[in-house]
Amino acid sequence: MARHESSEKTDGMYPEIESRILRLKLVDESQVVGRVNINRGGGYDRVSDLLVTSEEPFLVMFSVTVYFKDIEKPIKYKTFFVNKSRILWASPEEDQV
Repeated sequence: MARHESSEKTDGMYPEIESRILRLKLVDESQVVGRVNINRGGGYDRVSDLLVTSEEPFLVMFSVTVYFKDIEKPIKYKTFFVNKSRILWASPEEDQV
């Protein structure tokens, strides 16, 4: 189980970040690889819970690399928002280190 801890100190109001690496394929044929926080509280602590909940239309990712169809070099982002309706498929990475 991979854990990504924030470098910022919290006052206990926010839960610790527990991240998973996720690979997405979008309808425009782009591929997105990055981390998502699954420590969301309320019993929703699986990658699938993030993808199927209708409460939030966007999936928030961090430490992201995007492989666009027509761009040779991938582009890196600190934070990336993905509209869930644009996701064709999602797969957790096998190596979660």
